[in-house]
Amino acid sequence: MKQLLQKLAQFLFQFLDMALLVFRLGLGGMFMWHGWPKIIGGTAKWAGLGKTMGTFGIDFAPVFWGFMASFAEFGGGLLFALGLFYRPACLLLVSNMFVAFSSQMIDGKGLQKASQSLEDGISFFGAAFVGPGKYSLDYYLGIEDFANKAHRMKRI
Repeated sequence: MKQLLQKLAQFLFQFLDMALLVFRLGLGGMFMWHGWPKIIGGTAKWAGLGKTMGTFGIDFAPVFWGFMASFAEFGGGLLFALGLFYRPACLLLVSNMFVAFSSQMIDGKGLQKASQSLEDGISFFGAAFVGPGKYSLDYYLGIEDFANKAHRMKRI
């Protein structure tokens, strides 16, 4: 059984970069899809979103906070999908998902409602450590070159 699992891992590992591309495009694309209506919603939409910060005792500048949440979803999703400034984008999205999860739980919506933001936040947290793979703009620009080579050398 151990040998079978090792062979499976070896086989799948050769597709690591392609799998990371599919992961980035899928998850990043969905965040762009969710964030676009918020981006174009304007100040009224941003003010409504920004009121969420009141959960943490931050009641000033709700339009600013709402815009930042909208940007985190759409802009962060775009950067994540492209693999551009990938790790900072992951951290931006983790913080956005932390606020979403915390506010949903504090507002009493429960884990059934808050689970999606928790799951997404965990995914972005893990992705920040894994990196974008070689089919990314960060790799193309040389930002991730060292990290990917070091990772590959350990796996060989």
